[in-house]
Amino acid sequence: MENLYSQIIQAKRNNQKLLAILLDPDKIDLNTVAELILKIDQSPATHIFIGGSQVTTNIQDELILEIKQNCDLPIVLFPGDPSQISDKADAILFLSLISGRNSDYLIEYQVKAVPVLKKTQLEIISTGYILIESGTETAVERVSKTQPLDRNNLDLALATAQAGEMLGNKLIYLEAGSGAKQFVPLEMIALVAQNIEIPLLVGGGIVDLQGIQNAYDSGADLVIIGTAFENNNNFFNA
Repeated sequence: MENLYSQIIQAKRNNQKLLAILLDPDKIDLNTVAELILKIDQSPATHIFIGGSQVTTNIQDELILEIKQNCDLPIVLFPGDPSQISDKADAILFLSLISGRNSDYLIEYQVKAVPVLKKTQLEIISTGYILIESGTETAVERVSKTQPLDRNNLDLALATAQAGEMLGNKLIYLEAGSGAKQFVPLEMIALVAQNIEIPLLVGGGIVDLQGIQNAYDSGADLVIIGTAFENNNNFFNA
């Protein structure tokens, strides 16, 4: 497969907006995965992300292989920790939670992941992960034991994103968190998008198609849908 990061960069240059559907293996029933894949195929999705803050099931490899047999979209790991690495995927977001100060999620888990990643052919995409306050405690906040950035402090969000870019991250991911009550503020998306050169990913708290469009209009290059699609596989037909 062609280098996925190069494809994302090219899409940004062409102002082609991308869409990822995030699947949490803990919330997937393999007996109904064929129907799920069909719904994804019928959607405007360009990527499938796999992962969660905590994954306790062991179906990830089987899930990825099932998707690959029935769908041509690239599969990208979005891992909460090194135990979620699978060599069956195409790429991995090598996440650093740069909005927090818990060293486990800044560098410790990354170090532990290296010996595993070195044994795979996964494309590794360094990603600065920024958690934004969303009106409720999300799984990311609870598991990582970090505080999200104040949703009203746009300057801090921008400085954090720019720090990630200066550190060499290839992507910046503004995240409100799974099941967030409030989406990342549109003015924050716009400010960050206008002041970084690398692609901007945005997710969490999007509940309808207008929410996706609003994120695109504000400058997001790739939008991630998770909970809304989990709760309604007909999300894109609404």
